[in-house]
Formats: sequence, C-alpha cells, structure tokens
Amino acid sequence: MLLAGDVGGTNTRLGLFTPDGPRPFPREVRTYSTGAFATIDAMLSAFLADAGAPPGAVKAAAFGVAGPVVHGRASLTNVSWQVDAAAIARALGLAEVRLLNDLTAMACAIPVLTAAEWHTLQTGSANPDGNIALIAPGTGLGEAHLFRTGGEWVPSPSEGGHADFAARTPREAELLAFLTEQFGRADYERVISGPGLVNVHRFVHRTPCGFVDPQAPDAAARISASALERRCGACIETLETFVSVLGAEAGNMALRTVATGGVFLGGGIVPKILPALDTPRFLDAFRAKAPMQDLVAQVPVHVIVHPHPGLLGAAVAAARRP
Repeated sequence: MLLAGDVGGTNTRLGLFTPDGPRPFPREVRTYSTGAFATIDAMLSAFLADAGAPPGAVKAAAFGVAGPVVHGRASLTNVSWQVDAAAIARALGLAEVRLLNDLTAMACAIPVLTAAEWHTLQTGSANPDGNIALIAPGTGLGEAHLFRTGGEWVPSPSEGGHADFAARTPREAELLAFLTEQFGRADYERVISGPGLVNVHRFVHRTPCGFVDPQAPDAAARISASALERRCGACIETLETFVSVLGAEAGNMALRTVATGGVFLGGGIVPKILPALDTPRFLDAFRAKAPMQDLVAQVPVHVIVHPHPGLLGAAVAAARRP
C-alpha cells in the first residue's frame, strides 16, 4: 500500500492507495482536523488504526505540505507542527518518505487526470512535450510547474504567489496603492486568494456592504455568491477584479514556463466560480501578452474539478519511490 497525505493548517486528508499503474487507486481516504493532533506521527497512527492497516502494509509514503520544504522539513503556519520526512520514515519503518510542497504534489496529479476531471476554458493546441503551469488560489496562492525532461514530467515548486502584484489598469493601480498602504507590500496572494478576495472587497466597498460582512469567516464565499447572483454591484466588481488578475497571472505563468502543455487552475475557489471564469474577462487578461499573444492563445487552459488532486498527486509521488 501507498500512504499519501495532503497536510494543511486546518485539515489534513490522508489516504491509502494501491499502485495500480500510473494512477494509484484509493482504498481508504479520511480527513482529520490538523489541530486535533499534537504531531503528524500521532495523526498517522490514528489513521492507520482507523483504516485497519496491518503492520508493514505501507511500502512507500509521500505528503504534500502547505509551505516551503527545505531539507526534507517544513513548518505549518496555523499549527505548531514541524513535519520532518526522516522522522516520519522512522516512525513508519520506511527507508524514505517524500515531503513536497502542496502545489508540487498537486502538479504530480495533472498527468494522470482524465478529461472528465477538468473544465476547459481555452482548448488551445496542447504540445505533449510542452511544459505545464499550475496556479491555485485558496487560503493562499500556490503556484508550481511541470517541466518535460527526457520524456518524464518533473515537478518544480514555486513561491510565485508572493511575487509583486503588477497593476495593469488605472483601477488596479488604485488597488495596488490601497494594498501597499494596508500591508507595506502587495503580492499576488493579497489579491487572488480567499483573503485576497476580501481585500479587494474592502477596496471596492467605500460604504458597508449590505450582503457581506468582511469579518465573517466565510466572507470570501459570500462575496462570490453575491457577485454570481448579481445582488451587489460592488461585489460584482470585486469578483471581476479577482478574475482579471487571476487571468493575467495565469498568462504570466504560461510565458515564464512556455507552458505549451497547458495551464491548470486548482485550489478551492476556482471550481466554485466557474460562471465568472467562463466569460471573456479571464481569457482577455490571459491573452493580453503582446507581442506573445499568439503563443498564449494556443495554450490550453483547464480548471481542475477532481475533488482531491493534492492527495492524488502525493500518491503518485509515493508510487515513484521504492
């Protein structure tokens, strides 16, 4: 069996898979509250007991973690966990455990997804030997790449979500000034993430919004719903700004990696706002890359609708290890 995990600051999803060809098959998947456990070792012990896995059943393991991985270690933002691949390997009795950034893990899933597991925004003309880019707005903004090398897909992590936000219009320049005043610096995550959507809402709404309390835990979801239901003009502008900036940054990634294999959108937000993405606004921003507009117009663009691509990708990574 393969043990895979998608480790987040709020929830962690764990799964046991069998290595059935290039796409591992899930046998048991469970979700746990990350903060309910003192360590990842304690959570893994609970999961293996809950799943009824006999001793020695796990032959390889990999985990995606929300944050940079350095020398096989990572720290979680919202809980006091230090995730150490070597320590997990010792606890599981394995020679090696693979620890990846969560977007790198999600990128590993892309080559094994089926067409039914994505929604196409731009058909383009996919180059089977081309690179692939992944951008995923959620609690933060994740980015990753898949480079085609020697006939293999090689995932590469990125912290590009923290790159400087580049305004493209006078209105976005006003947003940039607003964010810089608020935070001292404006990166893309300040705009295209759940908290970023709330930031844009605060910028657009000069008076209180009658439909959304920006302090509410589900404010981002409420903003999107208000905009999609056309209940509030300022909420509509908020979501339109989010979509435009997302399209522009997705196009930037296509250029940076020459992603002729495609650009994929993941994360928890984009599947919920498909009607807003299925408008000219996203693709207009994606394609506005003169003098390279013809190149990006041929790049396939897809939204991942598989429910757990990060977990699947971690299983794919585990299958690649002895």
